[in-house]
Amino acid sequence: MAKNWAICLGINHYSYLNNLNCAKQDAEAVSVFFAQTVNFDRVFLFTDDSPPIPAERQSIPTQPTYGHFRNFLRRQFDTPLLKPGDNLWFFFAGHGIRHADSDYLMLSDSDRGDVENTAIAVSYIIERLRRWNSDNVMLFLDACRSESSREGLGIGLDQYQGVITFYSCRPREKAWEIDELERGSFTYALLEGLQLQGESNCATVARLSQYIRDRVPQLNQQYGKPPQFPYVNIEPETKLNLPILPRYLIPNPQDLITLKNEAYRVEINKNWEEARMLWLRVNIAAAGTDSEAIDAISRIDQRRMGIVHPNPPRSDP
Repeated sequence: MAKNWAICLGINHYSYLNNLNCAKQDAEAVSVFFAQTVNFDRVFLFTDDSPPIPAERQSIPTQPTYGHFRNFLRRQFDTPLLKPGDNLWFFFAGHGIRHADSDYLMLSDSDRGDVENTAIAVSYIIERLRRWNSDNVMLFLDACRSESSREGLGIGLDQYQGVITFYSCRPREKAWEIDELERGSFTYALLEGLQLQGESNCATVARLSQYIRDRVPQLNQQYGKPPQFPYVNIEPETKLNLPILPRYLIPNPQDLITLKNEAYRVEINKNWEEARMLWLRVNIAAAGTDSEAIDAISRIDQRRMGIVHPNPPRSDP
């Protein structure tokens, strides 16, 4: 069965930037949802007062300073602990900044005058996350709350290979906190969408993205905040229809048909690695019982070893 691991950071108190009101609560709410509602296998939480992470030799502090978080990435991500088919979720609520043509997340002691040495580049985080060997990394970045969103560009211009990235707003906008909800509007909409059940659920990347894009502007208007428009970057685009929490949000039959058609198209184009990933996701969503997916995975594995499979994929998905 596929594993789900998550890392959640939320920072209210900054040494050199304006403090925030709801970022810590956002990260805590997301981590509770991951750990208790959908029973993720591991959830790592970094907030102003979160407990340390137990480790064999020395526990890992989780106050979200530059040193603590770099230490966590170094110690936890050198050995692959996941495998293809597993999911790795990363949630950040706090300040973000665009610096030297790169996106950075500002930790509690980050200095805008020395970004490269005190903040964490999103590209560096992704490079470390990939060492855990998951073929699906999902980022949720509620990180355009800094003054830079008014003075220049916030984060959101980079695209990351093999990653699904949800941004709370466009680079020149500000992500708003709603005091009445004690949440950022992006995180509030995200948790709403993930908890919808039945036919209206957000079981795929596409449907979750559409829900957040519709819901955040509604919340901002309802609570008297300026417009804010979240969006998602998906690489490769074939991940648009991936089921995100198949054990909790059941994809409907049309979701699986759409994903199967995409898998067939990619396989016909001989993109074996991507096709295998899509077929694996089909089979996971079907609780490991989809005969088409099982046969396709076997077929692709044999072709990658130079063996001609007797049952080629259909040419007209």
